[in-house]
Amino acid sequence: MESNRKNIEKLLAEGNVLRIKPEGCSMYPMFVPGRDEAVIRGKGNYNARRGDVVLYRRKNGMLVLHRLHHREKEGMYMVGDNQVKTEGPVSEGQVIGILDGFIRNGKYISTSNILYKLLSGIWLFMRPLRRPFQLAVAWIKRRIFKGGNGGIYEPEADKK
Repeated sequence: MESNRKNIEKLLAEGNVLRIKPEGCSMYPMFVPGRDEAVIRGKGNYNARRGDVVLYRRKNGMLVLHRLHHREKEGMYMVGDNQVKTEGPVSEGQVIGILDGFIRNGKYISTSNILYKLLSGIWLFMRPLRRPFQLAVAWIKRRIFKGGNGGIYEPEADKK
């Protein structure tokens, strides 16, 4: 795995554009594991701005793809689209790539797409409301699906 991380960093530093399949759920709903691909370019001289999704290396060596929430003197603070708490500070030296777009169901969507920019901005702005929003959606699902159990199929219920 370490060699893969180094290969990714080397390829991006050489100016290559990479397609990677993000793992985990921290960037849901933007990235669904196993379905979507991130198109990443090297950061070059680009300084990430609020709302940009960047690929960075945590101090423990893990590569992470999260959105830039804000900057302070000590560095950048990042947040996943499915998270409430920010992570940081992250230094410029830890950033190795910038999201250029993503592929969903075979279709490429650029980060310069106006709809992408609008939805990303709204979602970032809503960060403090994400948890109540998630709880409300879960509550609604419990009421709609299978008599309030959140959509979980219970075969024993059919026998009653």
